[in-house]
Amino acid sequence: MPFRSVLAAAVLAAAASSVLAQPGPTDPQIAAIVVTANQVDVDAGKLAQQRGHSGEVRKFAKQMVTDHTAVNKQAGALVQKLKVKPEPNDTSASLQKGGDENMASLKKLKGAAFDKAYVAHEVAYHQAVLDAIDKTLIPSASNAELKALLVKVRPVIAEHLEHARHLQSQLGA
Repeated sequence: MPFRSVLAAAVLAAAASSVLAQPGPTDPQIAAIVVTANQVDVDAGKLAQQRGHSGEVRKFAKQMVTDHTAVNKQAGALVQKLKVKPEPNDTSASLQKGGDENMASLKKLKGAAFDKAYVAHEVAYHQAVLDAIDKTLIPSASNAELKALLVKVRPVIAEHLEHARHLQSQLGA
């Protein structure tokens, strides 16, 4: 696994751990985490659609853009309904920083090297997101509808992880 992917996963895990060490995030903080996590993957997916070498990688990237955009629309509709304003926090800031670093790293790559780095990051990122959902976000969500949204998207994230792992094995990474 490329260093940047390991670093991104470590940043997300550390951010989730720091949230766990404190009282759990509030619902407005969870909303910001969800929106940021999805947007980071949308941005990487858009880049991979343009720069991906393999048709399978571009197809996967398109699915990431579609699915994570849909989750952000659902989250946006829910926060409007609940009259909750997403509250930036250390975890959402860490996610954004990690996403920006990943994009900068990916932009330097081409061809098969791009594909391997993008897919390796997707594996690490989706695993870290699943861990955060299970260990921090669902247990901390106090609003039933927010918790239900997290529970609803969890299987999609798990499916993305399995798809990314499969691609990673195909690419020989």
